[in-house]
Amino acid sequence: MASHSRRSRGPRRGPRTVTNRRLPARSSTARDDKRDEDLIRLNKFLADQGIASRRACDELIVAGKVMVDGEPVTELGTRINPATQQVDVGGLTLRPEGLERRYYLLNKPTGVVCTNERREMRPRAVDLITDPNKGRIYTVGRLDEDSTGLILCTNDGDFAQRISHPRHGVAKTYAVRVFGKITDEAVQKVRHGVHLSEGRTAGARVVVLRRTAAGSNLEVTLREGKNREVRRTFARVGHKVLTLKRVRIGPLNDRGLKIGRWRPLSREEVEALLKGSSEIGSNQPFHPSQDMPMESYGSDSGGDSGGYESRPPERAPRPSGSPRRSSRRRRRS
Repeated sequence: MASHSRRSRGPRRGPRTVTNRRLPARSSTARDDKRDEDLIRLNKFLADQGIASRRACDELIVAGKVMVDGEPVTELGTRINPATQQVDVGGLTLRPEGLERRYYLLNKPTGVVCTNERREMRPRAVDLITDPNKGRIYTVGRLDEDSTGLILCTNDGDFAQRISHPRHGVAKTYAVRVFGKITDEAVQKVRHGVHLSEGRTAGARVVVLRRTAAGSNLEVTLREGKNREVRRTFARVGHKVLTLKRVRIGPLNDRGLKIGRWRPLSREEVEALLKGSSEIGSNQPFHPSQDMPMESYGSDSGGDSGGYESRPPERAPRPSGSPRRSSRRRRRS
């Protein structure tokens, strides 16, 4: 019996390490489009550096806590050139030149708040980003303490403005469970918009996944971002939200990202988010052709679907005269 000798291929190597070829984004076209604008508002510059919101930055300016080139500035609407002027806030010198932009996707747990307030005693979303090079970052929009799911963190103010402002209409999708068996009438009200204290909502895309007497599982997509809008909207139609999880922001979903984990965004993902934003705005009604592909959150989709978008499409009628296929396989001879 002939023996087969194994062909030598050199020294045996260890296990191959698979790396993500998509490098983390360090800028975006939202920021690149602004580079030709030399002068910007002081409050916007402070907000872009993560000091506070623009309104809170206005309060700092009026209180005389902001210095520009060593002189206090108290006039609102002041414009500066960050490339040539030095800005100090409470003894902290802001140096934006050469600062790399950072973009992160976080799957927020419950009990975590979306604030940059240093005196906050509860866990903050930005503290869960453990990248030692993250610098001063802040969340793009907010998720309340009791909600979970995806939220973006960055230090790029222009990018944050494009993603969070309602006029750009970036869709955000939530997996929602409400108390009780939601009715057809209630779902239609949510889809067409309800009246809240600050005005009427722009409506939402609602897919009924499952509903029973104990509770109903829904998939809700919004383009606007009123404070606690999902919870307040369903409360308005008589259904308390039991759980709420944001599962998609534009083209990004939570697949492979466990609760409490984060990852940097690639340049391609940042540009895809910006491409998904438009000047159409949140007032543009949802249309089936505009709906984004949705994930399946569990195989159990039983219960009354109510005839909404979760209903499977009807089959085309069989042409007359065409043979009918048998559902049973013919026995092999």
